[in-house]
Amino acid sequence: MSQNTSNILMIRPAAFRMNEETASNNYYQKVLNNSPEDIMDKAIEEFDQMVDTLRSKGVNVIVFEDNPETDTPDCLFPNNWISFHSDSRVGLYPMYAPNRREERREDIIVDLQHVYNFQINEVVDFTEFEDHNVYLEGTGSIVLDRINKKAYATLSPRTDKVAFEKFCEAMNYEGIVFESMQSVGDSREQIYHTNVMMCIGTGWATVCLDSIDHPEDKALLKNSLEEDGLEVIALSEDQIAHFAGNMLEVGSTTDENPIIVMSSSAFNSLNSDQKDILEKYGKLVHVTLDFIEACGGGSARCMMAEIHLPKC
Repeated sequence: MSQNTSNILMIRPAAFRMNEETASNNYYQKVLNNSPEDIMDKAIEEFDQMVDTLRSKGVNVIVFEDNPETDTPDCLFPNNWISFHSDSRVGLYPMYAPNRREERREDIIVDLQHVYNFQINEVVDFTEFEDHNVYLEGTGSIVLDRINKKAYATLSPRTDKVAFEKFCEAMNYEGIVFESMQSVGDSREQIYHTNVMMCIGTGWATVCLDSIDHPEDKALLKNSLEEDGLEVIALSEDQIAHFAGNMLEVGSTTDENPIIVMSSSAFNSLNSDQKDILEKYGKLVHVTLDFIEACGGGSARCMMAEIHLPKC
């Protein structure tokens, strides 16, 4: 069992913009004064540069084009609707925003199996939860420790406890549930996705413990990470506002050491001690994602769906 893989799925957008259907609880999204055409052009430029950078580091990036016939402004965040597992199973997830449900594409699953020769034995479909207004948005809602078979989830309108427990039961993970918050004006609001405030790699974890207001939840999360021997790197609330929590450890076909991928905003928010610790575990690679982060409210980790499936 490996925490990382060098096979990554990414979706090149055709209609990127600030998604009005997700802005109600994604407080990282911002309204820009740029024209829609300019925002789209900048997002494509950032997307293509990220793909080129990853490929130059030995990552096998499989890019699918967005379906231009659907209104899917957030399609470049595929990790929310699908996950891939080393036991040849695929997970499909219930999505909060109706226009995000259009991102789920059977043709991608078929092509991964029949064009790219990945082995898929079963698709585990959790999407029926949408009928009950219950959501669990893939590895946005769930941060997986694949080595220790633990799944972490912070509760929010996008992450339901019952759906999470069903995932853990079906996929054989021990679940750790907690609540993390961010300051929005004068109030404290739930962080919409777990992968915004924490990341787990091989032997390490970054996490914003300051965002967890309940002492019991904070102790539960910290103790769970430490009992598995993970070196915990504490992030501040300001750092996760710059998407420092939204990083991902990725394998390389040209280097025995993994790379740790993040946005330039995230990288620049880290202090030298944090970077030194992370560099013990992999090479830090960062890319500029300013427009994608501002309009989409997500960053580098959200853009990558790791394909842990075995090859046929």
